[in-house]
Amino acid sequence: MSSTEENNQKFSTLNDVEKLHRMRHSAAHILAEAVLEAFPSAKYAIGPPIDNGFYYDFELPRSLTPEDLISLEKRMRKTVKKNVEITGELIAKEKARKIFADQPYKLELINDLEDEEVGYFQHAQFQDLCRGGHTERTGQIGSFKLSHVAGAYWRGDENNTMLQRIYGLLFFTDSELQAYVEAREEAERRDHRKIGRELDLFSTHEEYGPGLVYWHPKGARVRVEIEDVWRQKHYANGYEIVFTPHTGKASLWEQSGHLDFYSEGMFSAMDIDGSDYYMKPMNCPFHIQIFRNTRRSYRELPMRLAELGTVYRYERSGVLHGLMRVRGFTQDDAHIICTTEQMENEIVAVVDFVLELLRLFGFTEFEANLSTQPAKSVGEKKQWDEAEKALERSLNRAGLPYEIDEGGGAFYGPKIDIHLKDTLGRKWQCSTVQFDFNLPERFNMTYIGEDGNEHRPYMIHRALLGSIERFFGILLEHHGGALPLWLSPVQAVVIPIADRHNDFAFQLQAKLVQSELRIDVDDSNERMGNKIRKAQLQKIPYMLIAGDREIESNQVAIRRRDGEDLGTMNLDDVEKLLSNEKINRA
Repeated sequence: MSSTEENNQKFSTLNDVEKLHRMRHSAAHILAEAVLEAFPSAKYAIGPPIDNGFYYDFELPRSLTPEDLISLEKRMRKTVKKNVEITGELIAKEKARKIFADQPYKLELINDLEDEEVGYFQHAQFQDLCRGGHTERTGQIGSFKLSHVAGAYWRGDENNTMLQRIYGLLFFTDSELQAYVEAREEAERRDHRKIGRELDLFSTHEEYGPGLVYWHPKGARVRVEIEDVWRQKHYANGYEIVFTPHTGKASLWEQSGHLDFYSEGMFSAMDIDGSDYYMKPMNCPFHIQIFRNTRRSYRELPMRLAELGTVYRYERSGVLHGLMRVRGFTQDDAHIICTTEQMENEIVAVVDFVLELLRLFGFTEFEANLSTQPAKSVGEKKQWDEAEKALERSLNRAGLPYEIDEGGGAFYGPKIDIHLKDTLGRKWQCSTVQFDFNLPERFNMTYIGEDGNEHRPYMIHRALLGSIERFFGILLEHHGGALPLWLSPVQAVVIPIADRHNDFAFQLQAKLVQSELRIDVDDSNERMGNKIRKAQLQKIPYMLIAGDREIESNQVAIRRRDGEDLGTMNLDDVEKLLSNEKINRA
């Protein structure tokens, strides 16, 4: 058997995950070859495989255009068609420096490596510094497409040169690639930033503060509905809602440990009366002060303190993303302080609460991760074991599929992360149930037990939605902006056919508003068909159309936003239809 045949056989015996990884890695090299052919003066940096494809970073003499991507893709296909061999070996660093003498990014990587030898891969005339993991030949890379170009600082440092990052998609077959492209296009149509602009829900203003969200009236209506049901459900589940300050003295954050472990994520100190104050990145130290404000008895436990608390965390400008990654957000936060005996029932109740609330917003598929004790941790082994068992039993009782992340817990306690799936099958991590064995010690939290002695309580951090901002973005993308009626900023629009029908339209609006429905009237001079189309684009659940015949019979013609015609309906029945849908949160 020839060495080539042997290599091909080795590739064919790999599992699909490893095969795809190697195919994407090799495609990155083929892309770099194409770029160097098109731009001989190009400097190339790194090009790894990633989820769904690959990328490569370049310093180029000019900005790339969409036409450049088409041309580069053609060059890549020529290399694939030639099906040349990809070979690799270890070479001495000195030899590597000579090969890449005119490539400063490669030289920097070589100099940073501690080993005396470096990985070197080649196909045809193209050479790269690489640790390996490739197909044996260029013809084995599957179905690919160059997708877009983005800016990327060398090594992710904004003080370094801005490079051009070329992204590519790659799958085993054309049909898989096409399916992914179509799903991505649908995701772009559902992008919450796009929907937010089109429906006038929110905005951000970079010039006045990146990562800070401005809620417009329509977006605020939705937010109020989310927060109202959140408060209602929390009271029903035995929580007390609290409010805490937006800032605290440095001494609080020193005692909590945030200034030691999280200072890079906190906004700079403000000098107030000679003391440093920091905007809060988390609510937990404040909730602890409420617990510690008086001596507590076991009879007061469990204590469940919940807050929609606005927090502030520094994120680099390059990672800010609409509502999904911001610097100021309202955390759906709660802390449960309980005894050892109460702990498991509390965890079970939280998991049930998570599923109840998420299902209310239209999510039906969930899975979880259970993260256990890492090598370095605080707290007693017995505490960790009890907490981990309680978390696992709660997942089993809820019937949630889950994976165990051995050693993946935070140093201060094990946790459950619950992921929801949206309409496009994407996973979002919103809900967390996290034990904390650290803060009760730092703040000397105690309660008086039945025996009259002081005991250390269990403390559980818990978020159901994560943050209002991010959850709102997920909700918009899940529903494509077509929110259920109870959440829609405008629940119905009355459309008078002509100006003479306007008075009737406003009377109907007034009637429905008395039932706490959100109703608009479109009394513009546009044609009725245009008004209907505009209402559909605004994702308004119902259109109530009034003309001569409807007014004479004290009715309206009613349409859904999906185009379904429900015929005519008297005004009382319209009110019942909308009110029932709102009350039932259908």
